[in-house]
Amino acid sequence: MRNADEEEGLSQHEPTSIFPISNAPSTSSASTPGAVSGWLHNPSFTVDLSVVQDAVSRFGPKIVEEDYGDDDGEQKEDLKPSTSEEFLGTSETNREERDIYYPEDAERQRGKRKSGKKKKKRKINADYDATPLGFASRKSSLRAWAGSSETKPSKDYYFDSRGDPDNLAFGSLYRIDVARYKLYDSGKRSERKLQAYALSSRRGLIVEGETDIDALDSKLKSSGRYWSAKYAALERHKNLKRVRILASEKPQQVVPDDFICLSDQDSNVGSILGTTIIEESWEDEVLRRTKEFNKLTREHPHNVQGWLDFQSARLQTLEKKISILEKATELNPDNEDLLLLLMKAYQGRDNTDIIIGRWEKILIQHPENCKLWREFLHVLQGEFSTFKVSEQRRMYMHAIHALSAACRKRQRQYHPAFESPCRDTAVIELELGVVDLFLSLCRFEWQAGYQELATALFQAEVEYSLFCPSLQLTDQSKRRLFEHFWNSDGARVGEDGALGWSTWLEKEEEYRQEVIHEMPVEKDEEGGWTGWFVPSTKSKENSANSESIPDDSVVLEEITEEAENEDVNQEDDNVLLKMLGIDIDVEASGDIKDSATWARWSEEESLRDQDQWMPLRVKSAVSHSNSDVAMDVEGEQQLSRAILFEDVSEYLFSLRSSQAKVSLVSQFIDFFGGEISQNICTNSASWTEKILCLEDFPNSFLQDLRRVRDTLTKGDCGASAFGLELLLHSPNNNIKTNGVAKFLRNAMLLCLTVFPRNYSFEEAALIAEEQCIIGSSTSLFTATPCQALARRLLKSDRQNVLLCGVYARREIAFGNIEHGRKVFDMALSSVDGLPLESRSILPLLYFWYVDTERANSSGSSESETRFRILHILCCLGCGIAYTPYKCQPTSMQLLRAHQGFKERLLTVRSSWTCGAVDDSSIALVCSAALFEELTAGWAAGVKVVAEALAMVLPETKSRSCQFEYLFSYYVRMIQKHHEQAKLPKMLHSISQGLLIYPFNPLLFRSLIEFCSKYTVPNRLRQILDNHCRKKPSVVVWLFALSFEVGRGSLQHSRIHGLFERALADDRLRSSVILWRCYIAYEIDIVGNLSAAKRIFFRAIHACPWSKKLWLDGFLKLNSVLTAKELSDLQEVMRDKELNLRTDIYEILLQDDFNHG
Repeated sequence: MRNADEEEGLSQHEPTSIFPISNAPSTSSASTPGAVSGWLHNPSFTVDLSVVQDAVSRFGPKIVEEDYGDDDGEQKEDLKPSTSEEFLGTSETNREERDIYYPEDAERQRGKRKSGKKKKKRKINADYDATPLGFASRKSSLRAWAGSSETKPSKDYYFDSRGDPDNLAFGSLYRIDVARYKLYDSGKRSERKLQAYALSSRRGLIVEGETDIDALDSKLKSSGRYWSAKYAALERHKNLKRVRILASEKPQQVVPDDFICLSDQDSNVGSILGTTIIEESWEDEVLRRTKEFNKLTREHPHNVQGWLDFQSARLQTLEKKISILEKATELNPDNEDLLLLLMKAYQGRDNTDIIIGRWEKILIQHPENCKLWREFLHVLQGEFSTFKVSEQRRMYMHAIHALSAACRKRQRQYHPAFESPCRDTAVIELELGVVDLFLSLCRFEWQAGYQELATALFQAEVEYSLFCPSLQLTDQSKRRLFEHFWNSDGARVGEDGALGWSTWLEKEEEYRQEVIHEMPVEKDEEGGWTGWFVPSTKSKENSANSESIPDDSVVLEEITEEAENEDVNQEDDNVLLKMLGIDIDVEASGDIKDSATWARWSEEESLRDQDQWMPLRVKSAVSHSNSDVAMDVEGEQQLSRAILFEDVSEYLFSLRSSQAKVSLVSQFIDFFGGEISQNICTNSASWTEKILCLEDFPNSFLQDLRRVRDTLTKGDCGASAFGLELLLHSPNNNIKTNGVAKFLRNAMLLCLTVFPRNYSFEEAALIAEEQCIIGSSTSLFTATPCQALARRLLKSDRQNVLLCGVYARREIAFGNIEHGRKVFDMALSSVDGLPLESRSILPLLYFWYVDTERANSSGSSESETRFRILHILCCLGCGIAYTPYKCQPTSMQLLRAHQGFKERLLTVRSSWTCGAVDDSSIALVCSAALFEELTAGWAAGVKVVAEALAMVLPETKSRSCQFEYLFSYYVRMIQKHHEQAKLPKMLHSISQGLLIYPFNPLLFRSLIEFCSKYTVPNRLRQILDNHCRKKPSVVVWLFALSFEVGRGSLQHSRIHGLFERALADDRLRSSVILWRCYIAYEIDIVGNLSAAKRIFFRAIHACPWSKKLWLDGFLKLNSVLTAKELSDLQEVMRDKELNLRTDIYEILLQDDFNHG
């Protein structure tokens, strides 16, 4: 409350500005000597603070101060200094002023202290005023701030003479002192904060001299503030002690990572919710945490997570990490994560030879571990100094031998009956691992330029595993029998007239028996006493063919003799030329002076790589080489394209499980560019390996990137029509030639004899037939190109309703919607004649029908399509016989279908709990969701899928390709109704999907499509950067780059940062497609050829096996690379044993011929 005199004074004097222009006293203050200066006529300066003090003292507990002198005050008698200088300069007045600004302390201390304690407090306060936190008092020159009147000031207000600690923020003295406040907090938290603050102040965490707030004197300017180099170095010093809040010490227990302690312990004053405030330096922290980890690993030596945390802590040097991991692997020798971390740590210390030796020791101890073999091959393949194709090929051979031997060993131990199908989970996993490793070998051979060998390896393994004769043969006998088939004239898988190894062997045996029966009895003695003879027909054929087709051994001898004669003739020619003064070597090196010649060479090499992928037979290669004696180089190339049995025999292995055989055929289709429905999860090792080894964008990836580019182009007017997928586009890329499509068509038709009614293989065969016919003809088609093949397949198996569905989908995709509907209606109407076990696949057929109808619904026909879909789904939900659509379903039919779907979904969920997950059950859930969407709204349909996914464990979802498809369908449903769905729900759904499937391209495409419309670009960048940091993969980096490249305003620094961060990862450094995109970006968009040249050299050092990457340098960088540098690069390619099909002198001869 204000007293009466104060109010009277306020009534007489009008308040003026609180910031006067000058320090001159006002007229009012001059007339009234005892009055306050005019510039302080503000009610906040004249309020009676004792009233506030009394009011505050009633609230909150008393804070017990021990011996700290920070905030305590002491009640003093009223001092009446004669001048303002005395008022501003006394330390006792300072303490009195602190009592005003800390009323709780003054009220609490008043009347409770004895004389001895008062003396102690005075000493503490005096010391406190001298400390940095005490804020030294103002200088005497500041007296003018208190007014020009020499009379003593009134007690109606008090002045904080300690000053404002923010003076340094203003760069000079502040005009008016400002009081300091802190948050009032009742209870123990206030006490703990105060004590923590006092502890930090007493420990000297603030450097002395840092808080001289009177002025920026020379000493402060020279020493600098806390951001200066001096104090930054002090902060980084290991011996600097810092206050840390740690959990209270308890016995270490092995608990889950998501465990949360809810206990509130209050054992001592310094503990906060079970934590303790301690003071330690970096070295103290290292020592403390090392003791904790040592205790944990000693008490729980088989706790792998404890060892992983120990080595990943930022406390250990490389040597210490190696010693920790060595001890961990000694106690846990079978844990592959610890072994991989140990080998990674070794790579940072040892050289390549020592690393390879360590890897060999580990692989000898764990020959059955596919992951260790895969990582070893990656390490060996990325070492530029030691890389050679033959050496890498030999390591693949050892890996396949070790894994196949482990499979045979386990089969002999647990499943001696070879003819029974293998159902052992461990054997299936091993065989799947061998198939993935074999695919890596074929991919490596293809990328190194040995396309014929990669194709022959696939042919040999498919014949050896899928078409093996049903005979009890040992491994050696089986190989000898297969060698006879491989060296014969029999057609192999993919070639015209191929029958399969077993069928070919049966026909050979039948033919031999027919020849035996046709021979007269009296001529039996011609065979001698052993019974062996040569059939007359065969002998005639052999005698006739011996003149035209020589024997292989004779052919090789003749080729050797011809080569020797050519060498002699060449030496004679060289001598004659030197006698004429012509040096061939000098002239040859002098001819190639233009980099454009190397560019033409790279183009020709790329064209030959695309054309020459099919292996030749030895006899056909010999006939080609002998057809024209002048074309010696071409004949030698024809011979190199012939793949002998010795080239493939070391990589053959047998498969027993149907899962491994299906995986082999599926990856065979995908390898040669065929389209097949995805049957592997994106979290699997095979998918990760496939994406990591990409050189070009596959078709599925191209479609997703094009959708992203179209979305950015439509949504942002400033976006460009250029996309990431166009960086690697060239007229020769991604062209499926007629020969490849025909090869795939033949191979699929042959594999369907082993896997009948496999709709994925049937669909691949029909698509390959379409590509083959369209590629071989330029005329327009009125009917679907695969119609004839589909009818032929249906004629051989009329009850194959899924084949009808596949064929109907191809008809609708080609534009024949009515014909496709007729095929669907025919297939669904003939269901009654199927056996009961075959009717379980009907939901898949129904879902295909409604899904194609939904995809083709647009415009005026949308309402009719909706009724048609409801009619089809009513037949599925009610379980009644299907009838073709005539009219919209009734409300009673809709109600029965709703109840039927509800009951069938309960059955599906119960089967899922037993592990019975198939495509039909997923199709049933999707059909029920679509039915609810059309009848009750999109929210009801989304709820059906969400409830179905909630019934499955996360581990099961993350490993199943069926549940991945279901989640993708769930995201597509929400995305279709994004206008009704809220932004958080859409983002939450996609985020949950990326947590389970972090490598799914569809989810990243949906994320970019949605966020580009409804969020700012920086928000999307944060999401993508978060995924790049947590789960780095080629997929996430490519989509992040496609978003930046597709936007109109190219942020080159951002794109450069993305490329560099991606390629800095140890795993992604071997991604050829990232390197190729980086080089093309620098050339085509930035136009920095010198930067592209540096990136190219880094790329071939990281990926020396990729021939396409090497050819990019010849084709795109010939303007900045000299002819000498290009010639040296070709020599390095030969040294690395990459397959080069074109000689540079062929280009020179062609140029001479063109000029002539």
